[in-house]
Amino acid sequence: MARKPRERLSRSERRQARRDRLNRLLPNALTMLGLCCGLTAIRFGLQDRWEISILLIAAAALLDTLDGRMARLMGGQTELGGQLDSLVDAISFGVAPVMLIYLWSLNNAGGIGWAIATLFVVCCVLRLARFNVASADTDLPAWAGSYFSGVPAPAAAGMVLLPLMLGVETGWEFLRSAWVTLPWTLLISGLMIAPIPTYSFKRIRVPKNLVMVSLAGVALFAAALITEPWLALSALVLAFSISIPFAFLSFQKRQKEEESNPSSNNEFEDDC
Repeated sequence: MARKPRERLSRSERRQARRDRLNRLLPNALTMLGLCCGLTAIRFGLQDRWEISILLIAAAALLDTLDGRMARLMGGQTELGGQLDSLVDAISFGVAPVMLIYLWSLNNAGGIGWAIATLFVVCCVLRLARFNVASADTDLPAWAGSYFSGVPAPAAAGMVLLPLMLGVETGWEFLRSAWVTLPWTLLISGLMIAPIPTYSFKRIRVPKNLVMVSLAGVALFAAALITEPWLALSALVLAFSISIPFAFLSFQKRQKEEESNPSSNNEFEDDC
């Protein structure tokens, strides 16, 4: 049988096709770069170069934020990209940070330290699986997109690394004790899978009258990150930790408003 001739695309159609491929490629490339950062953090941890390892985990968190935003802005969201993101998060924010804590402290607790490190990774994977299932749920009200269920993986990575960051900054040896890192890692593991509402900052909107203030705040944090990186990162982690009870109260308030006025499910805007 004669092969059916291929339809020739116009120049504009070919240009659009190349643009679409690029729009799908760039976010996934950032995701893969985040994976490389997470794995390389483990390599430097094996060499006791903790400062570089922490910065690489922070870079992976930044890339995790950028890849999703870029995919939405460029219209390059794909099912493959969503699955890649979760798989990379499991390594960069599950395996990598707890391996750093294990090499720095938990290994002093022997088998118990390894068991707690393994538990952290298991909880991270369970949390990501639950997130994937919840993302496909179309029955949730619009305002529910402002919250996560449990501490998200990047935030959990920062929280579990908090003793290491403070230890690097202050030199306090007691922070390296397994008596500190064991219960702390266990707590963060539980917070990841606990059904506790936490703020989702993926849809953050800054009011017009606060744009200049927000830019000044970003500049101040950038300056602090350059001059005092460990204190700045620790302050960021602590700020998120403090926000958890406020997120819980805000979630409860919105639930009560929905129950009292069900017709307004889709009228809420993400203003956190």
